[in-house]
Amino acid sequence: MDLLLLLIGLALLLGGGDALVRGAGSLARRLGISPLVMGLTVVAFGTSAPELAVNLTAAWRGSTGICFGNVVGSNLANIGLIVGLTALLRPIDVQSIVVRRELPMMLLATAFVFVFALGPLIDGDPSARYQRGDGILLLLLLGVFLYYTARDVFRQREGKREKVGLAAGSWSVPVSLVLVTAGLVALVIGAHFTVEGAMGIARALGVSEAVIGLTLIAIGTSLPELAASLAAVWRGHAEIAIGNVIGSNIFNLLLVLGATATLRPIPVPAGGIHDLGVLSLLSVLLWVVCATQQRRIIRVEGAWLLAVYLGYLSGRALL
Repeated sequence: MDLLLLLIGLALLLGGGDALVRGAGSLARRLGISPLVMGLTVVAFGTSAPELAVNLTAAWRGSTGICFGNVVGSNLANIGLIVGLTALLRPIDVQSIVVRRELPMMLLATAFVFVFALGPLIDGDPSARYQRGDGILLLLLLGVFLYYTARDVFRQREGKREKVGLAAGSWSVPVSLVLVTAGLVALVIGAHFTVEGAMGIARALGVSEAVIGLTLIAIGTSLPELAASLAAVWRGHAEIAIGNVIGSNIFNLLLVLGATATLRPIPVPAGGIHDLGVLSLLSVLLWVVCATQQRRIIRVEGAWLLAVYLGYLSGRALL
């Protein structure tokens, strides 16, 4: 029964995330937003909605052990699994603004989350956790990111309007709003079923909530990002794919972790500092491969990212 609940929950999360992205993406295209900004905002927020729904539901129910693993595991999967597989499918071109601003913002968010986890340990407190103050600071940093992104949107709208894929996959405003609403409802219900099923499996197998969050739930809630990125690259919109991953990671760290910590303190599980270290390494590697002179993530570099991620999963399973 727990496994069935988990599968139904993940299916609802995937379906809800897809409906939310399609509906919100249709609205965004009618506003003439560029593919990169769409990936950084509408698509990234939509595909991060499963992580947000799972974390807020888990925190509300007091199952905070799953929250850290869900965020960190999803970000690891976004870089190692999604960018790696996407680049193997087709090399990803990267715009210069991504290297100058978006990736540094993601690195800054990762650094803040790392420092907040180390803080209690440096002060001699063995029980590292994210407190309400940490969550509020992360949400404020999210406001900075949204400010600069919104400024780009207004600048684009003041110039020539870009009609990005308006004919393909674009619905009327009422239909788009119905998709957005249905997606949100499916995410809430799916989050409830996912948490219930995961907790039951964790208890039955004697596995910690943190490990379940870092692997099964993290990868499951990252499937919307994977589907969106693969589809974007396959259709020749690589800027949506890279914007989706970077934006999703920023939303996960600043919105999902920030909102969850503001609601209820989140403990850093055993091995959590190691997980954050691997995430920092993958984030820096992503910036390095994007910052090369060719401004492209080639297949070999995608294979490196995927190998680091799979090596991490193998090592984590042995802990």
